[in-house]
Amino acid sequence: MHEPITLTTPALLFSAISLILLAYTNRFLAYAALIRTLHEKFKADPNELLKSQIANIRKRLYLTKNMQISGVASLFLCVGTMFLIFVGQNIIAVWVFGVALIMMIASLGISIYEIQISVKALNLHLSNMEDDI
Repeated sequence: MHEPITLTTPALLFSAISLILLAYTNRFLAYAALIRTLHEKFKADPNELLKSQIANIRKRLYLTKNMQISGVASLFLCVGTMFLIFVGQNIIAVWVFGVALIMMIASLGISIYEIQISVKALNLHLSNMEDDI
């Protein structure tokens, strides 16, 4: 048999989830600024490079949304776990906490994928600059 889950178990994830959500929000705000800049550039001179950047940023924005949703769901389930422990539903609480952990793993996995796409986009910019030299 395993150790019983206590109120402090899901509470341990609160600070980690909060920091991750802050990082995701900062990433989202950076994308919003980039989209505004791309919008102005595209209005002035629509070209294929900007079209590919727009497609890339759209995909990254979609992934960031899913990262945020998974992270918030994880936090929500941690709070739900604490409530279930509080009302004495420990067996259900263990399962809900397990789902919270899975949601956090999903959020982090999506984040890794989004980082890979971001690096590819930056490498394209670097290659484009190198071609101009």
